[in-house]
Amino acid sequence: MILTSIRKKIATALIVGLLAYAPANVSAWGTIGHRVVGEIADSYLKAKTRKAVQDILGYETLAMCANWGDFIKSDSTYNYMYNWHFVNLPAGLNKDGVYNFLETDKSVSLYTKIPDLIAVLKKASSTRDEKKLAMRMLVHLAGDLCQPMHVARKEDLGGNRVSVLWFNEKSNIHRVWDEQLIEYQQLSYTEYAKAINHASAVELYNWQNTSLKDCIFESYNICNKIYETTKPDAKLSYRYNFDWVDTLNSQLLKGGVRLAKMLNDIYG
Repeated sequence: MILTSIRKKIATALIVGLLAYAPANVSAWGTIGHRVVGEIADSYLKAKTRKAVQDILGYETLAMCANWGDFIKSDSTYNYMYNWHFVNLPAGLNKDGVYNFLETDKSVSLYTKIPDLIAVLKKASSTRDEKKLAMRMLVHLAGDLCQPMHVARKEDLGGNRVSVLWFNEKSNIHRVWDEQLIEYQQLSYTEYAKAINHASAVELYNWQNTSLKDCIFESYNICNKIYETTKPDAKLSYRYNFDWVDTLNSQLLKGGVRLAKMLNDIYG
């Protein structure tokens, strides 16, 4: 019994250790950020859409299912989803260059999977399990879409290899944008969603009528500015938050608004 207990503890420690060193660029916004996107999206659902979502997810809300795409990384069954969370773009592209890259790149990515998931949800013959997986992943990828470091560069793993200090703690650009900027606001996901969910009519119209390519190009432009202003080994703290919090909040809000538009287009 004692040996069995020791073996279990060792196995658990090994799993935790392996997860700690797993590639980080498949996790966008962290737990709070993804839930903020889901919570905001919920506020823009049409009645018919809300019913369709509930038929698929049951008591699981958009906010609570939003992190499923990251939670299942510990299950090797879902390793095939790794590339779904991002699209790597080279530096120095203009709008036409980004569009051309997306149109010619044949690899599985954030850009190719969002339409696939929408198609599964639209298809009448899709099984309940297929729809549930597609719904969970669409909610997650809609958040990834607006995280600038998820359209970043392949050579540094979306900023994971660009080391920085965040309030004197070792970190990297990707982690700062995934989690640390959001966590610094010290809000629950419901508080956060309520605090930033104040889009104007013009903003709602523009964000709801943006193509997938345009969303990626928008995030790409922000990503390039992050690279330009966040140098390797930079010491980031109060000023970085001051400079970027408005962009952060805008991207989270856009993610929620655009997710709701995707769902309303499917069911509304």
